[in-house]
Amino acid sequence: MHLIIGLGNIGRKYAGTRHNVGFDTIDYLAYKNKVDLNKAKFNSVYGEYRIEGEKVLLVKPTTYMNRSGFAVVDLKNFYKVPTDNIIVVYDDVDLELGKLRIRPNGSAGSHNGMKSVIYQMGVDTFPRIRIGVGKDDRMDLASYVLQKFPDDEREIIKEIIEKAGDSAEEIIKKDIDKAMNEFNIR
Repeated sequence: MHLIIGLGNIGRKYAGTRHNVGFDTIDYLAYKNKVDLNKAKFNSVYGEYRIEGEKVLLVKPTTYMNRSGFAVVDLKNFYKVPTDNIIVVYDDVDLELGKLRIRPNGSAGSHNGMKSVIYQMGVDTFPRIRIGVGKDDRMDLASYVLQKFPDDEREIIKEIIEKAGDSAEEIIKKDIDKAMNEFNIR
């Protein structure tokens, strides 16, 4: 079993914001694979499908971003998912808009959602997909990430969200090294 977990904030007011590209990635995969995100349990909404016979859960935590780790650890423990089979997708202000980075492990950087996931799981050795949303040094970081994408950036981010989703499936189908070689955008 694998978990693909997109980080974001629940609620209509956060839809389409920089901080919700993880949720957008889960929505893309759900649409692409005709998966209903109709289960609500473990501090999450999720749905399931199969990739080459492997059960995969598409997950959106229903906690706020800084408590995302509770959902991840609840699902991990209930389904007894190995840490290597948990893929977390999230926004990264330290990457330029439109950049994509896949890594097998690492720190949370400045991302509070990832800090929560790493703290609750007690390890940082799980695959992650970082979607570059850029930053504006003239703005407060929280205000920036909770801002919706302007029209001229929306097409760029839509393409990267789709690549992030496809790369998560590639990690499951092949392995993280192949996904990194194919999808990391420099």
